[in-house]
Amino acid sequence: MAKKTKKSKRPVRKPKPRTPVRKSRPRKLIRKVKPRKVVKFRVSKTVRARPRARTLAVRAPRIQEVKFTGQPMRVELAKPATVIEWPRTLVHHHTYGLLSPFFEGLRKGELKATRCVNPLCHEKRFWLPPRIDCPDCHQRMEWIRLKNPVIGEVFTFTHVEYPGHGIELSYPYYQIDVKLDGAATVMKGYLVRGEARIGMKVKAGFRTKNPTNTILDLYWEPEA
Repeated sequence: MAKKTKKSKRPVRKPKPRTPVRKSRPRKLIRKVKPRKVVKFRVSKTVRARPRARTLAVRAPRIQEVKFTGQPMRVELAKPATVIEWPRTLVHHHTYGLLSPFFEGLRKGELKATRCVNPLCHEKRFWLPPRIDCPDCHQRMEWIRLKNPVIGEVFTFTHVEYPGHGIELSYPYYQIDVKLDGAATVMKGYLVRGEARIGMKVKAGFRTKNPTNTILDLYWEPEA
């Protein structure tokens, strides 16, 4: 006969009593804010105002009478509208500055250019129109004189029918760009005679008699 095992009696746990749920009250939308305390600081150091600078009252001189110092204008036309002659021009005083040797050479029949003397600069060609400072290394350049006759080649050209006001050349004329051997730039000028063609050889000419003291003292003409 198998022995009967005794069942162990375990204590029965009683369920804990549930805590009653409190009903939440509706929150008030507006809360009372307590006024903050204002703290006052006492300043012991007094700041003095700076004295104002004195200004001197300068009186303008009394004008006796305003007089007209010009010349009366001549009436050219009265009807249908008044037209007057206005003989006034604008005089501009211009300085060539450090480029003065270039224009002085034109009056003597010489074409001058500039070349960089910096051994570290990669550009060894000359510049025409001249530059005072090298555009690549920004060093001061030296003046050189091109040997006469100066022969170039027409790189491109424009046939100018009507140049407009301010051009002191008879028209029509050819405005040409001249390419020179050994130059880093292309020289612009005008053809004094003949018909321009791309690739044609031209020779530099100079207005030494009664010069204009401008770039117009340099012109180009066919080599042949």
